[in-house]
Amino acid sequence: MNFINITVAGSGVLGSQIAFQTAFKGFNVSVFDINNEAIEKGKARLLKLKLRYQKELGASDEEVNAACDRISFYTDLPQATRDTDLVIEAVPEVVSIKTEFYEKLGQVAPEKAVFVTNSSTFLPSQFAEATGRPEKFLALHFANEIWRNNTAEIMKHPGTDMKVFDEVLLFASEIGMIALPLYKEQPGYILNSLLVPFLEAAQMLLANEVSDVETIDKTWMIGTGSPIGPFAILDVVGVTTAYNITNAKAQATGNEELKKLANFIKTEYIDKGKLGRETGEGFYTYPSPSFAKPDFLKGKADHLVKS
Repeated sequence: MNFINITVAGSGVLGSQIAFQTAFKGFNVSVFDINNEAIEKGKARLLKLKLRYQKELGASDEEVNAACDRISFYTDLPQATRDTDLVIEAVPEVVSIKTEFYEKLGQVAPEKAVFVTNSSTFLPSQFAEATGRPEKFLALHFANEIWRNNTAEIMKHPGTDMKVFDEVLLFASEIGMIALPLYKEQPGYILNSLLVPFLEAAQMLLANEVSDVETIDKTWMIGTGSPIGPFAILDVVGVTTAYNITNAKAQATGNEELKKLANFIKTEYIDKGKLGRETGEGFYTYPSPSFAKPDFLKGKADHLVKS
């Protein structure tokens, strides 16, 4: 199959990035979301992406404007998918929401359409039957800021047709991604199998009052040479996404420490509107977070400097 018309379901942080990157590479993109308010937020994200593509990739006005011209927005799922070849699902990381979405999608999308999930933590086999076309369903997972961190992890489930798997690998390459095939289901894929425990450990140190955000990040940056620490990464990922992952794991395992962590993130950050870089505040305040300042990694402790 030659994918031409692409539907992106969900216009949040990742959904907007996927839509823009796909359109930037020449594909027709339909963006679906649940209401006009969500769509307007998605459109605002695209305007910011235009500026970042120009600043970070050297894209011209003509290129970013052409990308936007290839994107259409819909709150009606049948309209958004009426001639789609590929649907990329990027709805919230909640099993019931994804399952309900796939049940509706399978009824209205054309028979030719392939479905992929951008889920960060769930396995495609969890939703395969709900799609009504398990042989045409698999995972296509993007890292945040996909124009820079251009990995695309393609993961099949036992019922995925290998021809479809190969077609999605090719599509990922065509939109500028490094296509990374996974032949067996793995919770968290490759990237999040490494990243999620790391970020969870950092959050646990904070929730248990072992240390503060800046000190934890400094420790990682100095000790490993990394340009940013775990909490700076969490602000890019989005605090809500981090909470959803932790809460889902807590509910699935009954782990009391994870329940405590989920509650801490909710009450101290989400309930206070501190959702990450996109909202201007998360673990750091933007656009000038302290970790980006030249003296952030200086050895003397902040409390000694202030005293």
